[in-house]
Amino acid sequence: MQAHERLTAAIHAANDAGRTAIMPFITAGYPEPDDFLSTLRAIAAAGDVVEIGIPFSDPMADGMTIQRSSYVALQKGVRVDWIFEQLDKAGGEFEAPLVMMSYLNPLLAFGFDKLAERALASGVCGFIVPDLPYEESDELRAALDAKGLGLVQLVTPATPDSRLKLLCDESRGFVYAVTITGITGGNTGLPDDLAGYLDKVSATSKLPVCAGFGIRERSDVAAVGAHAAGAIVGSALVEVLERFDDPVQFLQTLAAK
Repeated sequence: MQAHERLTAAIHAANDAGRTAIMPFITAGYPEPDDFLSTLRAIAAAGDVVEIGIPFSDPMADGMTIQRSSYVALQKGVRVDWIFEQLDKAGGEFEAPLVMMSYLNPLLAFGFDKLAERALASGVCGFIVPDLPYEESDELRAALDAKGLGLVQLVTPATPDSRLKLLCDESRGFVYAVTITGITGGNTGLPDDLAGYLDKVSATSKLPVCAGFGIRERSDVAAVGAHAAGAIVGSALVEVLERFDDPVQFLQTLAAK
């Protein structure tokens, strides 16, 4: 099984068990770098796939919560190399497969071939890069493909049908369906036309579709799960960590029926 296929398999396994896959997002090293691995282990035991955010100085798709977490993590010295070093220490001791979310600049600075090699060795199965258009992704995709890693494509409610098919066909691991045309972390709730949008993406994609942005409560997971394979929870979980509350309890609440 290639690395990106582990992402797909984990999401399918949750669905086969009769539930929506839960994909928690955390900013690497936040709120305290020393707690990163213990937090990651706990969250990986409670989620189906874990999304690790690489801190970046200008996270344009993210709202204030994740912007704040990125800033603090950067101030405390969290960089791509540091994240891989921590994952190497863990030796793959995570119950859920890992995917990294990063803006392009840190990956470009690190080097794509080196990135793919280190990712595979440390148990990372794929990457989400929100500021990298498909048309400019050949170099990164080639490096990841060579190691069996996935480049997850993002779609939005504004994505034209022809482009939606292209992105679904070219995605690996899963398709990330952004629920709103905006940034993460808002409190406006999920859009009224969510069902039709997710049904369209799910009908277009051969891979499982996971929806993110605006998912904060159990009812949000239920709304997404009726029309998609998985729910991605980011800002709400980062806020839990910020308060030093129990992230596992929070995730279990989201997943409860």
